[in-house]
Amino acid sequence: MKKITLFLLCAWLLTGYTTEVNAQTSVNEKVFSLLNLDYPGLEQVKALYQAQKKEEAAQALLSYYRERKDIHHPDINLENIRLSPENKKRADDAMQHIFYGQEGYEPTFYGKDINWKYWPIKDNEIRWMLHRHKWFIPMGYAYRASKDEKYAKEWTFQYMDWIKKNPLLEISKEEYEILDNSTLQDEAENNRFAWRPLEVSDRLQAQLIQFLLFLPAQSFTPEFLTDFLWNYHRHALFLSKNYSKQGNHLLFEAQRMLYAGTFFPEFKDAAQWRKSGIDILNHEIQIQVYPDGGQYELDPHYHLATINIFYYALNMGTVNGFRNEFPQSYIDTIERMIMFYANICFPDYSNPCFSDAILTGKQPTINYYKKWSALFPDNQAIRYFATEGKEGKRPDYLSKGFTTSGFFIFRNSWGQDAIQMVVKAGPKGEWHCQPDNGTFELWFNGKNLFPDSGSYVFAGDEEVMRLRNWFRATAVHNTLTLDNWTIEVTESVTKLWQPEGNTQILVTENPGYKDLKHRRSVFFVDNSFFVIVDEAIGKAKGTVNLHYQLCEGETALDSQKMSLTTALENESNVKLQCFSTDKMKVVKEEGWYSTGYRQRSERPAIAFNIEKKDDKPVRYITVIYPFKDKNNKDKFNARFKNKKFNENELEIEVKVNGKSRVLGYKL
Repeated sequence: MKKITLFLLCAWLLTGYTTEVNAQTSVNEKVFSLLNLDYPGLEQVKALYQAQKKEEAAQALLSYYRERKDIHHPDINLENIRLSPENKKRADDAMQHIFYGQEGYEPTFYGKDINWKYWPIKDNEIRWMLHRHKWFIPMGYAYRASKDEKYAKEWTFQYMDWIKKNPLLEISKEEYEILDNSTLQDEAENNRFAWRPLEVSDRLQAQLIQFLLFLPAQSFTPEFLTDFLWNYHRHALFLSKNYSKQGNHLLFEAQRMLYAGTFFPEFKDAAQWRKSGIDILNHEIQIQVYPDGGQYELDPHYHLATINIFYYALNMGTVNGFRNEFPQSYIDTIERMIMFYANICFPDYSNPCFSDAILTGKQPTINYYKKWSALFPDNQAIRYFATEGKEGKRPDYLSKGFTTSGFFIFRNSWGQDAIQMVVKAGPKGEWHCQPDNGTFELWFNGKNLFPDSGSYVFAGDEEVMRLRNWFRATAVHNTLTLDNWTIEVTESVTKLWQPEGNTQILVTENPGYKDLKHRRSVFFVDNSFFVIVDEAIGKAKGTVNLHYQLCEGETALDSQKMSLTTALENESNVKLQCFSTDKMKVVKEEGWYSTGYRQRSERPAIAFNIEKKDDKPVRYITVIYPFKDKNNKDKFNARFKNKKFNENELEIEVKVNGKSRVLGYKL
C-alpha cells in the first residue's frame, strides 16, 4: 500500500496540483427553517431574514456564533491549544489528501480529486474510519496554533467535497452492520460506510470541535456556516431515526446526540435530540452495566470507552446546567465501573487484552483518572490512581471478585512487584466478547507473562475475517478445548470464590460443548504461586487440549517433565508444569498476541493433549510458579488425592521443593 500511495502522490505533485476551493457563493436558505429564530440572541437574524435579506441574516448568524458565550464545551480549552508533532503531521498530510484512518495502516493518498470510495485493503475499518475524518481536528489545531488560513481553507473544501460525493440514500438498517459481503452496489454500497449510524454520531461529536476551532477563520464564511448547519442538522435528524439496537454503538450515538442538542440549542429539534440522548443513556446504563460494575461486552477496552461515554454525557450536562436530568443511580454506576476497571488493570495501568480489547497507554489512563477524580472527589482510590499514589489511598483489599461479570483478581500487592492474576470466566458477552471462558493474564514483578491473544482486526473480506477468527478462537487462549474447536457455549458459573487466607480459591464451570463441560479451579498459594486444576467432564470423545500462551521471549520446553520455563533477561520469569493421571502429550502451537489494531507479536504457545476415549473425565493439575532468578531450580510434583471426579469436592497434593501442600474445597 505504501507503493500505491507513493505512486499516486508523485503523479499528483508532477501535475503541479494545488487545492482549489470552490468557495460557497450563496446562502443555504433551508437552514433558516430549521432554526428557532425566536431563540434569545437571534433577533437580528430573524429580522433580516424576514426582510428577505438572507445574506445579511447569514452574516448576523455567524456573528452570533462568534460572540456566543452561554454554551460550554467541556472537551476543549480554546485558551490552551497545543499542537503536538503527531497532529501537525496529520494536518500537513491532510493538506496533500494523505489521510490518516485506522491505526495499523499507513496514511493513504486519496487522490487529487478526493476518492471517498477508495478501499486499498478490504478491511471495513478503513472505510469507516475514512468517514470519521480523523484529520479534521488536527487541521483545526494547526490553524489555531499557526493562524495560517490554508488549513481552514482546505478544511472547508474537504468538508463540502465530502457532502457532494456522499449523498444520503435510504438503505435497510441491517445493511449498516453487515461485516463482510453486501449486495449493495455503487452509491448504496458507499452509503453503508459513509452513513452508518456510528460514523454519523462520530461526525456529530467531532464537528463541534471543528466548529469551535475554525469559527474565527476567513474561510468560515456566512455561506459556509449555513451549509455546515444544514449538514449538521441532517446528521442529527438521520441519527435520531436510525439508532443502533444495542451495545456500545447505541451508547456512543446517544451521548453524541445529547452533545448535538446541547451545543446547538438554536435548532428547533435541539431539545428533542438532547432528551433522546439522555433517555437512552439513563435506560441503557441499567441494561448494559451489571450490578458489580462490569459492562456486558466483557471487554476491558469497551468497558473503558463506556465509562467515558457516561462520564462525558454527565459532564456536558453539568457545565450546561442540566446535571439533574441524570439520577444519582447513574452517577453511582459510573463510580462502580471505574472501580471495576481499576481492579482488573495491572500496576503499570495496563489493561488485560481480553476479547477485542487493545492496550491503553499509561498516561492516557492517568488522564482519565484525573477527570474521574474531579467527578468523585471523595473516592480516595480514584484519587490514588489519578496521582500515581501521591495522594488518596489505595483500596484496603487485595484480591477481588466480580461474580456477575465473571472477572476475578488474585493479587498479593498493588505495587509494581506484585503477583496478579486476572481470570475471565463469566456469562455470554455481547459482540466484542470472545469465547475464552477460563482464560487469564498473569503479571509478575513488572511484566505481563501471559498476555491474552487480543483481536488484531475486526471485519472485512475473507482474509481479514480469517485473521479475526484466528485471534478469537478458544484454542489461542489460556484455557481448555476439545479437538481445538472453539467452545459452543460461554456461560460460566461461579461455584466458589474465596479471596482471603493463605490459599485463595476460584472454582468456575462452563458448559463448553454439547457433551463436555470444563471445570477450572484456581488456587493462589501463600501469595506466591498458582495451582490450576482443569477437569473435562462429559460423554464427548476426542482430544482434550489444555492451552497456555506466554509473552514473547526465550523458553525451555521439557517434554518429559511436561514443563515450560521462561528465560527472560529480567527478574520476571515463570515455570509451568502440568500433571495428569492420563497419558499426556505436549505440543508446540502457533502463538501470537495483539495489543493494538493490526499489531501482533509472536510468542511461545503449547498444549497438553490427552485422548478422551470414554465417559471418564480428563483431569489436569498445572503448577504456575513465578520466580526472579533465571537460574531457578525449583522442583514440583502434584497428584489427585480423590481419584475420581467429584461434583462437590476436590483434594490434591502439591509439592514444591519437597514441601507438601494439600489443596482442595468442598462445595
